Amino acid sequence: MLSRPPASAGSPPSAVPQIVLAVVCGGYAIGAAFGWGSPEVAAIMGDFGLSFAAFLAAVSCGLYARKRRSRFRPAWMLFAASSCMAGLGNGVWGWYEVIEGITVPSPSLADFCFLLFAPPAIVGLLVLAKRPVTRAGWVCLGLDSWLIAGSLVTLSWSLALAHTAHFQGRSVAQSALSLAYPLLDIVLVSMVLALHFRRSSVHRSAINTAVAALALTVLCDAVFSSPLLREHYRSGQILDAGWFAGSMLLAYAPWVARRAGEECTAEEAKPAARRLQPHGSRPIAGSLAALTPYLAAAVCTLGILTNVLDGRRIDRVVLFTGCTVVLALVVRQGIMLLDNITLTQELAQKENHFRSLVQGSSDVIMIAAPTGVLRYVSPAAAGVYGRDAEELVGSELASLIHPEDLGRVVHEVRRFLAASPEEEPTTRIECRFRAGEQRSGGDGWLNVESTVNRHDGGLIFNSRDVTERVRLQAQLQHNASHDALTDLPNRALFTERVTQAVTGRRASDHDTAVLYIDLDGFKQVNDTIGHQAGDELLVQAARRLADSVRSGDIAARLGGDEFAALITGDGTRDRAAREFRIHEIADRLRIKLSEPYRIDGRDVRVAASIGVAFADPGVTPAGLLRNADLAMYRAKQAGKGRVELYAPQMQNEVAHRAELAGKLRTALTDGAFALLHQPVVELATGQVTAVAAHARWRSAQGILFTPAEFLRVGDRGRLAEDGDRAAELDRWQLEEAVEQAAARHRAGYPVPVAVRLSARRLLDHALSPKGVESLLTRHGLPSRALVVELSESDPRIPLDDLERRLVALRRLGVRIALDGFGSGYAAISALRRLPVDVLRLDRGLVDGVVESARLHKITAGLLRIAGDLGMQSVADGVDLPEQVLALRSMGCTHGMGAAFSGPLDEHRLRRSLTHAHYPVPDVAGQGRAVVLTGSGLPARQGGPVGPESLVHPPLRSNSETSVPPT
Repeated sequence: MLSRPPASAGSPPSAVPQIVLAVVCGGYAIGAAFGWGSPEVAAIMGDFGLSFAAFLAAVSCGLYARKRRSRFRPAWMLFAASSCMAGLGNGVWGWYEVIEGITVPSPSLADFCFLLFAPPAIVGLLVLAKRPVTRAGWVCLGLDSWLIAGSLVTLSWSLALAHTAHFQGRSVAQSALSLAYPLLDIVLVSMVLALHFRRSSVHRSAINTAVAALALTVLCDAVFSSPLLREHYRSGQILDAGWFAGSMLLAYAPWVARRAGEECTAEEAKPAARRLQPHGSRPIAGSLAALTPYLAAAVCTLGILTNVLDGRRIDRVVLFTGCTVVLALVVRQGIMLLDNITLTQELAQKENHFRSLVQGSSDVIMIAAPTGVLRYVSPAAAGVYGRDAEELVGSELASLIHPEDLGRVVHEVRRFLAASPEEEPTTRIECRFRAGEQRSGGDGWLNVESTVNRHDGGLIFNSRDVTERVRLQAQLQHNASHDALTDLPNRALFTERVTQAVTGRRASDHDTAVLYIDLDGFKQVNDTIGHQAGDELLVQAARRLADSVRSGDIAARLGGDEFAALITGDGTRDRAAREFRIHEIADRLRIKLSEPYRIDGRDVRVAASIGVAFADPGVTPAGLLRNADLAMYRAKQAGKGRVELYAPQMQNEVAHRAELAGKLRTALTDGAFALLHQPVVELATGQVTAVAAHARWRSAQGILFTPAEFLRVGDRGRLAEDGDRAAELDRWQLEEAVEQAAARHRAGYPVPVAVRLSARRLLDHALSPKGVESLLTRHGLPSRALVVELSESDPRIPLDDLERRLVALRRLGVRIALDGFGSGYAAISALRRLPVDVLRLDRGLVDGVVESARLHKITAGLLRIAGDLGMQSVADGVDLPEQVLALRSMGCTHGMGAAFSGPLDEHRLRRSLTHAHYPVPDVAGQGRAVVLTGSGLPARQGGPVGPESLVHPPLRSNSETSVPPT
């Protein structure tokens, strides 16, 4: 039963062991009261019963000490030894009385065993006592013990021991033995009392039970020591019940803590002791301990008065003992006085130190009463709150907290006070606190963070000003969700608001729309007047956009020159009405954003392309943004500076472009491109002077298509990867043309090859002059045999960079041709600044040169400019003999087109180069057209000369060419 496991945490311990203990002790007491029925049974129970109880206590204490490793283990081992001595003494006593049937001699072995019971118990009590930490503490413990022992000796000697010591007819040993029992009991009682005032807080229940057991034993010994009772004592009487109960209590004592769930370490016991002790109250035990010296002196005085009142002279033992008690009291009071002086000095020093810390701390320390009234405020309040501490003391804490934060603060304080102090010793509260005029900052409130602790039923606030931190956090949060340049919401915040509009409570408002806005011509502003001016333009555009949208709408900058606006709906169900309303808002924004911007003293103009998408049922936030983006790109493709509403077919077009881009990537990867060459013919003689390279895509059906559509995807596509694919196609075309031209040169066909490249591609690092030179050297092609045709004059391309690149190529010997001359507004500037050797007339001029007199004059003027500059001229798209005659008469030197030959593969090109020239139409004799027969030329028919006299074979489009036979 004693070794039964403890009760589970949270459940009260079982009362069964206490009941069993009470029943056993009560049964023994009843048996002793009624004499056990016979003298023989009484002798057995009085001797061997006590011996069994003492040995049971020894086994219990020893077993507990063996199983439990703690600092109290030696005490339980000593208690086991003490009980073992008591068991041996009772056993010897029973041997004489029960076995031998004789009177126990005095002194006997039993007396010595009983005498050895007290010393181990006394030492064990010293182990259980709270150990002093200083020498003065040890001295005080000794003095307290002597004060108690001396007072008891004085009183006992005066009452009984003096008669015992002068008892006639006894030997010295018998007299000493008679005095030893009460003196040892006095020492044991002294230790019991000292332990009661100095006991450890750990295993309190076990210590109290052990003290009670020893106290009961000492009480029985004191009664037994009386001479009158000892003469009539017989084993098995009621006095034995006290010794029996003392042994049983000592046997039960070590297991009390285990059953009560008090097995904890000293560190764990300290919070428990503080928890059991009411805050602010002085323990009763501490008060009694302070009165112990005076009680001892009072007992000594009582002993002396007893002798005086009995008419006896004062005994020397009483006088000596009383003097030593008084001396011990004086010494102890002196030590306590010195300790008090030292403690007072330390307390004053700590108080000064604490006051310095509180007054010098940058944090404000406030103590609030349970009613919420401030009882103390540290001087730091003047610097933190801008208010004097005296002004705050006595005010209500609730009146100083912002009304919007007061409810939250009260709720947190109530929750904190209701929580367990051990589980939540502190809490943290952040609120706005009323500041004085010195720290008002305009609004009179400061952000304050406070650490809250409990104090005398009230609260201690350790507060600090965190206004700057709160402002910084708000600024960081604002920066994370707003554009740094324009201070408009950024893409993340705009996407979040769009998500709320689509999925929130206004999700049923299908007239909610997203406007995607792009500034046309913004890149040209950066390139011409600088990025700083571009940033200023974006700031002004953002300000216009924010001022133009309604209060409930949201404007944002998504990045670069792209803006967006979320226009909330008004519940309109009519589709035409909502489109009209949103289109009107978008057009107003477009007009506002397209007005001139005043930057650095000059007017800068850009247009705005706006795409509109509605939050139709089933659309996701990402889908809504994508639809508005697609509509915006449709507006740019349709001419820029306009508003376009999203239509479902736009998504199909995007899918189609993506499919074409995929085919372009696949064709480049699989090598599905082929290179054809179209002869360039001198119009005067028909001689082939050069060939122009054209890339074609070979379809699965055996048809060669022009990659123009794929190139548009690559050059104007929205993915950088597509532009990389187009650049890769241009590099492949240049390298393939150089390689085939070098092969023709080695085969005896030294005809130059012309490769068409865009201005953007000419500025690529891969097509640098060194790269072109390395390519020509690797394939063994002379540099004069390569003609680079500038296919477009993009105004966004800096002419300075392009001029430097073309000059470097000309130094290598590469000839430069300007393609599409007469079609671009920048053509004259390019002709003026760029090193051009050949001018290629645009196909649009050649097509109408025969029918339109205006085009005839324009073309003649351009050709005259080329001749005056000493340049060759090449007409592109010469498909009719009349065009050949007209261009030659205007001074055009070369031409290419269906009138001579379409693009040829390598086999047919070499066969054409073998003949070296093509027949050209001419007018000779008798007004009839003299037509030279040849490939691709009109056949001569009878009749007068004129357009109707020439019958042309069917022409094949340049974009589709049959695969030639191999």
